[in-house]
Formats: sequence, C-alpha cells, structure tokens
Amino acid sequence: MIVLTGADLVTPGGIQHGGTLVVDGDRIIDVLTTSRPASIGEDRLDLHDHYIVPGFIDVHVHGLEGIDALEGGDAVPSIASRLPKYGVTSFCPTTVACDVDALRQVLQSIAYARTLSPAGARVLPAHLESNFINPAYRGAQPEHCLRMPPASGVPRVRHGGYDGTDILEEIDRAGEAVTIVTLAPELAGAIELIRHLIDRGRRVSLGHSGATLEQGQAAIAAGAQHATHLFNRMPPLGHRDPGLAGAVLESDQVAAEIICDGIHVHPAMVHMSVALKRPERVMAITDATAAAGLPDGSRTKLGGSPITVSRSAAYLEDGTLAGSIASMDKVFRFLIKDVALSPIDASRLCSTTPADELGLRGYGRIEKDAVADLVVLDRHFNVRHTFVAGRRIYSAV
Repeated sequence: MIVLTGADLVTPGGIQHGGTLVVDGDRIIDVLTTSRPASIGEDRLDLHDHYIVPGFIDVHVHGLEGIDALEGGDAVPSIASRLPKYGVTSFCPTTVACDVDALRQVLQSIAYARTLSPAGARVLPAHLESNFINPAYRGAQPEHCLRMPPASGVPRVRHGGYDGTDILEEIDRAGEAVTIVTLAPELAGAIELIRHLIDRGRRVSLGHSGATLEQGQAAIAAGAQHATHLFNRMPPLGHRDPGLAGAVLESDQVAAEIICDGIHVHPAMVHMSVALKRPERVMAITDATAAAGLPDGSRTKLGGSPITVSRSAAYLEDGTLAGSIASMDKVFRFLIKDVALSPIDASRLCSTTPADELGLRGYGRIEKDAVADLVVLDRHFNVRHTFVAGRRIYSAV
C-alpha cells in the first residue's frame, strides 16, 4: 500500500487542498480530504506543496530523444520508457505516411509492446497519421507515400503508383494495434473509407485536409469523431469560409486535438477553442517528433525524413515545420501560464478527455477505484514523480 499525503489533489470535482490518496496495487482505494497519519508498514510519501494530477495521455506522439516510432525494433518500448519523466503514463505511438512494409513492421512492434508489463508509459494502439491525406496539406509527410482511398475509382497511377488497397488491408489486419486513423475527407472515396474504418472499430480523425465546411460536415455525419491537430495543415478559419476548422469547432461529436507548444497555435486560439468546444471536447497533444528532448541544432528523422531542432520546433531541410519538440509537462504549463486555464481544465485536456475519448474506463481522473496512473507536480508544475499502475517508475529526486 502506498499513501500519498499532503498534496493538492486535482480531481474532476475540483482541487482538494492537502488531501491524501491511498493506493493499493494498481488502484486508488481512497481519496481523503485531509492528511492521514502514518501507519505501520505502509509506503508513505509526504507531498505538501505539490499537486497530484492524473497521468498525462498523449494521443499524438511520433517519438522523442532521437527515437522515431517508425524505426522498428525496440523503438516503441524505448519511447515508452522515456515518457514518464515528462508525466506521460499512456500514449498512442503515431506514424506518418509510410510504405506498407514499414507500416506492417511498426504495427507488429506496437502489438508486441502492448503485451509487455508496463516498464514505462502504457502503449496504447497506434494513431496512423495516415497515407490517406491531401498532398497539398501534407506538411512534413512524404508525398510518395500518399494514397487514394481504395473505393475512389482513381487510376492506380495516382499518388505513387497505386491506390491504398494494400495499406487498408494492413490496417484491417492490425486488429487492436490501431485506434486512430487520420484522413482527408475531401478525397474521392473518403466517405466510404470512413464507414469502413468505423465498422472495424477505428476512430476516424479529420486532418491534413483542404476540406470545405460541407465536406467536413459530411465526414462527421458518416461517423468521424476526432480532429488531428486543429488549425494545422488545414485552411485557416474564415468568417465567410469556415472550412474544416469550422466544421470541427461547431460539432459536439468531434473531439479536437490541439498542439499546445506555443508555436503551432497561438494561445488565444487555444483559449477560444476550449471556450467554444468545452474542455470535454479538446485534447492537448505534443505532436512530438524524435527531436523532442534534444538541444537546439540537433538533427534526427521523422519517418525517414531529416529534421532539425531550431527555434523551439522541428523543421525539414526546406524549412517546413515538421512537428513539435514539446513534452506533455511543457504542454500542461503552457495551458496554465499562457492559455490561463485552471489546473482542473488543463488536467481535463491532458488526461481526462483523451481517456474518455479512447474508452479508457477508470483512467484520466483521480477518484476512488480509478487506475493509479498519477503525476506529482511541484508548485511550478514540474514533474517530480510519475506512477503507472500504482508503481513509481520515475522520480526527479
């Protein structure tokens, strides 16, 4: 049994100042409003002047510290082992568009990693920032890997020499190794692809797209529930032409990712989005690449493409913004200090909403019987301890 006492507990109902969590095994068995006296035989941690928040859940992370999820081998477990020092207790390994062999390899790696006992952050099913995106909005995605939906009827000479039949077959074979698939709803055959993916238990995300408001609404009507990094790699929100961003903002069905690094989206736009959609419909993400955690000037790769750390972000050789170098602890601080959210709402964006959207029952909240995935933060919101399934797997002291 572990007793965490004296901290301010950030719960769904508010902040309990000077409270106590009692953890037995992988569960929170009690939440007390006061500090609890010590008992014989318990593992006790005095945490006055700290916060305890639910473990961060990043649904969009490509890598960090020089490791990209598409490298294969032990890349995904290595990423998992490094994330807890940033407060992450669960994550979706995220891929850029790739060829079918690389996709098969990474999905096999993710499936295997999910069978292992957590020695770091929990490995959730993959987020495929997939082959089925609009080339004009690809950003750092490799154009030669982009494909058309198989039902589109587009000749096989388009977009790299063939349609996406083999990619879709690989996704279908992956079973529980895939949860989110990003696609552009304006592509020919996209609506049929959305229905196909949803019928097989996937969560369809709209992104890397030039869709109009009406095309976005049609995709949502077909079952899309997720938006990939709102505002980035889609047309700007316009008062006469709202576009895909407008479709996402007006729909309560869609939960929107937002890259909260202060580079990709202005703090005022983050604040506006949270105010409009509510914290229950927004997920803070890093979109972290292998460049995350590396010093300025470092070079690494994103899905095989060289990227460089510069000016607090990652860039391709031609200067294209190529993802983030943020970590979830920085995201949490950004939401509080720059977006002016409360710790309660910041915790919803970083933990509770992602857990709810992915169907992770008992995760992403501090309450009795919840899973004991927890982060201890100091008064400046720096990570001091991280617990996964009730085990302390990272400590800064």
